[in-house]
Amino acid sequence: MKAAACLIAVALFAARAPAQDVKWNYDKLAAKASNTVDVNLSGSLLRFATKFLSDSDKDEAKVKKIVAGLQGIYVKSFEFKNAGEYTPADLESFRAPLKSREWERVVGAHSTADGEDVEVYLKNSDKGIGGLAIIATEPKEVTLVNIVGNIDIDTLSELGGQFGIPEVQTDKDKKK
Repeated sequence: MKAAACLIAVALFAARAPAQDVKWNYDKLAAKASNTVDVNLSGSLLRFATKFLSDSDKDEAKVKKIVAGLQGIYVKSFEFKNAGEYTPADLESFRAPLKSREWERVVGAHSTADGEDVEVYLKNSDKGIGGLAIIATEPKEVTLVNIVGNIDIDTLSELGGQFGIPEVQTDKDKKK
């Protein structure tokens, strides 16, 4: 379940997410899966968790700032005993809600050697990025991440180079 761990880490660094946006039906995959992980972190739970982070520690203060505006992170991961237990049609049911004008696929990565695929979708809003959806698959695993709301790239970029987050240069950084 390495994909699930990576995606949870990514999800924890998105900012300002109002209630769950993408309506995915997990029943069919859940019925086929041998193991499932279901993470539903409401905004109030995330804010409670930040109370244990220090304002005096620079890195923890940045994480606290990012998490303060979150209203939820939703991660579902399904592990199967054998490859091929989920179908392309199963995956298409998760892509379908993301095919509207407001969503844009920004990453599509495929590894023939490992049989792994990752798709990242961003939701356009009048304020920039209005949401994030990730569909990650391996031969015996499917992981889905849903973060909704305005994602503040400048705040997120402050954590670049830490916690496994790549460094990203934004216009704000260029002006410094």
